[in-house]
Amino acid sequence: MSKTILSADDSASIRQMVSFTLKGAGYEVVEATDGEDALSKLNSTQVHMVITDLNMPRLDGIGLIKKVRANPRYKFIPIIMLTTESQAEKKQEGKAAGATGWIVKPFRPDQLIAVVKKVLR
Repeated sequence: MSKTILSADDSASIRQMVSFTLKGAGYEVVEATDGEDALSKLNSTQVHMVITDLNMPRLDGIGLIKKVRANPRYKFIPIIMLTTESQAEKKQEGKAAGATGWIVKPFRPDQLIAVVKKVLR
């Protein structure tokens, strides 16, 4: 059975790139337009990992991570931040919220696949 990854980003082009990259590596992908959309999809689909942007309308990546971590079903699911933000304090905020890893945009497809394979063991 292939693993399912939820990708949350308000940019359609980033969602397409992430989805294309992950599907090419054999993963199922569920796309969400922001944190609120991601939460509703998490409640209706079993996912094995979340990849989220930081800056999104309605519910940002940090808020999404906190809400996902508050759900016992997803307490230990890997969550990767995929964002243009690279400041140490933002990374620390993400880590404190429960992020597993951090990738800075623009990303290389091989880099994304390597990180996904590493955390989805």
